[in-house]
Amino acid sequence: MSDFLSIFMFPVLILFIFLGVQIAFAMILTATIFGLMMFGDVTAYQLLTKIEETASNSILAAVPLFIFMGAMLEKSGIAERLFHAIHLWTKRLPGGIGVGTILLGAIFAASSGVVGATEAVIGLLTIPIMLKHQYDKRLLSGVICASGSLGTAIPPSITVIVLGPVAGISVGQLFNGLLIPGLLMAALFIIYVIALAYFKPNMAPREQGEVGIPLSERLKITATAIVPAAALIFTVLGTILLGLATPTEASACGALGAVILSICYKSCKLTVLWESMLRTVNITAMILLIVMAGNMFAGIFFATGGMQTVQSLLTGSGFSPHTVLGLILFIAFIAGFLLDMMSVVLIIIPVAIPIVRLLGFDDIWFCVAFLVVLQTSYLTPPLAPSIFYLRAISPPSITLKHMYAGVIPFIAIQLLVLFVILIYPETATWLPKVLGAPNW
Repeated sequence: MSDFLSIFMFPVLILFIFLGVQIAFAMILTATIFGLMMFGDVTAYQLLTKIEETASNSILAAVPLFIFMGAMLEKSGIAERLFHAIHLWTKRLPGGIGVGTILLGAIFAASSGVVGATEAVIGLLTIPIMLKHQYDKRLLSGVICASGSLGTAIPPSITVIVLGPVAGISVGQLFNGLLIPGLLMAALFIIYVIALAYFKPNMAPREQGEVGIPLSERLKITATAIVPAAALIFTVLGTILLGLATPTEASACGALGAVILSICYKSCKLTVLWESMLRTVNITAMILLIVMAGNMFAGIFFATGGMQTVQSLLTGSGFSPHTVLGLILFIAFIAGFLLDMMSVVLIIIPVAIPIVRLLGFDDIWFCVAFLVVLQTSYLTPPLAPSIFYLRAISPPSITLKHMYAGVIPFIAIQLLVLFVILIYPETATWLPKVLGAPNW
């Protein structure tokens, strides 16, 4: 009976969340209640060790540095400069502003990896421009939500930095495995926007009557806006993928690079630094508190025999290995409706990874598919976090109906990418095999 008691940790956790308890405190409270029921006073020691484990995890040091880098790119105006440079090259394409928005999302994702911040920056920059050019509000909503979600699918993703240590997998290998699916997803988003604008030009009218900028001027703007950003991305992402730097080292170089760029653009003011640091502290505190709470929850769940119970239930169910895998991904998808990404990772991955390995599946392949499922749930109505982010920054003329309708085609594209990953595991496993990465 004690083994099955641990299974009730999940319903109790969901109950606390529905009662309005914040997710981190809900996990700590659940872990404490069940720990005291099973182990008594020893629970205090078990929970305190999880605080030390979280604080001493060197990989998590990359989290505040990546957040600071993204905040600096936003606050110093580098993101705005970058969008205008991209727009110079995409404006003549069907749906050019939408294409530029997706490219900005991909670049920003490859620079900072913070999903909510990426969507907020992109939305604030592009909503006024797309409304000015009379873009269909459904397409506008879908493009911004999908662009912001690329922060999960394109490394370096903060979610991956948390997932790696929890799953016992190299963060560098996960970044390698995620790169091709992430770029494929961004490419399909762009193809969809171009095709839709070509066949239905009223949804994304082309810019009319604007004086073209000479090629020499466009090249100059590109050299001063896009090239430095590309160098920053290589400093961060390239060094990780090639195994030249750990995520923590690369994030430190990226944070310093963002400051240097802002100095070069003469936008590094004390107010910019202060606001960037304030945002970094706020977001980092929230993420690390959730990580610590998730470690406490998982620790008690494992100690009470919950892992063995879940394994016996799934392996004794008579389901095929692929059915079990599909069930795990479906549970992750449903959990993505209710919880933030970090919480889903910290609750499901410790339980799922041993089962995935027991069934003989590649753990990097599974984690990449898991992340795409999380990204899809991030977009899926009615509880899509991406829509709530957009609602917070959009004018009243863009309604929830527009947002719900706008994200559906992009959800279909994400499901297509997930199908490709599941049918062709090489999309997630080929690059890690070719490039390799140290075990950090």
